[in-house]
Formats: sequence, C-alpha cells, structure tokens
Amino acid sequence: MRVLRYFVPVDWAGRTVQEFARKALALSTGFLTQQKNTLGGILLDGFPARTVDLLHSGQELAFSLPDEDMSYQPEPWLLPVLYEDEDLLVVEKPPEMPIHPSPGHGGDSLLNAIAWHYVHTGQSHLFRSLYRLDRDTTGVVLVGKHRAAVCGIRAEKVYYAVCQGEIQGAGRVDVPIGLAPDSKIQRKCGLGEPAVTHWTSICSQNGHTLVRLRLETGRTHQIRAHMAFLGHPLAGDDLYGGTRLLINRQALHCASVQVFSKALSELNGRIFHSPWPRDFLSAFPWLPKL
Repeated sequence: MRVLRYFVPVDWAGRTVQEFARKALALSTGFLTQQKNTLGGILLDGFPARTVDLLHSGQELAFSLPDEDMSYQPEPWLLPVLYEDEDLLVVEKPPEMPIHPSPGHGGDSLLNAIAWHYVHTGQSHLFRSLYRLDRDTTGVVLVGKHRAAVCGIRAEKVYYAVCQGEIQGAGRVDVPIGLAPDSKIQRKCGLGEPAVTHWTSICSQNGHTLVRLRLETGRTHQIRAHMAFLGHPLAGDDLYGGTRLLINRQALHCASVQVFSKALSELNGRIFHSPWPRDFLSAFPWLPKL
C-alpha cells in the first residue's frame, strides 16, 4: 500500500484536513471522498482522522492509498521507460499506438502495454494517463499510479512538428476548434471550443520548417488543425492537407514534459525528454539535436 506523508507547516495550524489537502496539496474532492471511504485512509499522527479535523503544527498527515486490481488485458509491448517511482511512470509512446483500446486497436494500445509492464514488474494499478496523444503522435507520456498522482500534477508539454512550407518568426493562434460537420474524426477551425497555440519557427530546409509548440488549451487535433489553418499543415498529415511523401504519419512529437506537483514534491519541476523518433530522422536528417 502506498502511503503519502506530509508534515503540517506552522501557517496551516488551525485549518482543517480538507483545507490543507485541497489548497496546499491540490488534491481533489474525489480523492478525499475515496480516502474517507477507505479504512485508515486519512491518518493524523497514526490515528484515523476526518476531513473536518483541525491540524496542529508538526503533525503528520498521511493518506493510505488502497490497492487496486487491474481490469484490462496486458499485451507484450516493450516501451522505453524514461522514469518510474511509486507514483509515476513516464514512457515514450511510439507511432501507431492509441492511448486506449479502440475499434481496430483492441490490444495494441498504450493501456495494454502499460498493463504488461505492471504485470512483469509485480505491480497492479489502474491505468491513469495524465493526457492523451493522437495515435500517430510520438513522445513523452505520463501515467499516474494512483488518484493523488493524477489530480495533484500539472504537465507542461513542448511539442515539435515539421510543417510544410517555410515559416519565419513566432506567433499565437487563438481560433476555436470543433468537430467538422459530417465527420467523426476531423476538426475544423472557427467553431467549437476556444483553443490557443503558441508556435516558434526553429529552422527551415527543403520546403519544410521545424516548429516548436506550446498549448494553452488541449483540444483534439489542436496543433494539426491550427497549423493547417495557418496554411502550413504538418508533413504526413493527409487529414489536414499534408502529404506523405517523406513520412507516413503526422510529423508531431511530444519532446519534453515538465511536471509541477504540490502533492508529490520530489517530482516538482522535473523535466522528462524524448529524443527524435527514427522515422523523423529518416525523413528529415537536417533536424538539430534535441
């Protein structure tokens, strides 16, 4: 059983367990509800506590996280593991792998691969990906091993894309994105939910440009739709006007993720990196080193 332990600072004395958990640790109401319903889920100096109990300076507040049984099928996929501890698993996702099982991809998802990793390392956790990447987008994926690891973490991602055409400078795209009419997959700019993308041109060669991207929002296909909206679709992204002459998928890679967590202080500020995938280097040998 994983136990999270915290010592109450002086300035939180006199506040409730719930206030400290919600505001100081950024833990969710759902997490606290789960802990209240778990025998010994919330402890103060080793004794059962309630969320309304008042804290004293120097007390040890502990959350005992219940063990979980996996309910999905492991499949033998070996993923590069960038980092692992009791709270977090960080892996590199290859192309052609969806995050969750879907029609036509019942056993080759990241969920199935993570299940295999857990089984072969003697672990049992539910699958909790902190965010999703498109099936053909590669790079860093963070997987929380319990509810506190998910609700207490913010992940700031940096993407790189190779776009068609030569682009100079930097910019900000603030255009809403929604599901295109008569489509269950493609997104269309100009309708739907607000979406903001920041882009910076890194270098250009042979009619293509390497672009670094950061997102303010996380809409489906956001980078792909916004760059196509600018007239520079991603290489390989034939859904949004790109061609597959050089690469057989959208040229989009999640190259780094920085983690911010109040609940897991040892992870706060950590950055995880993923190098260029092989098909990127084969298609664009002029790319600078990450």
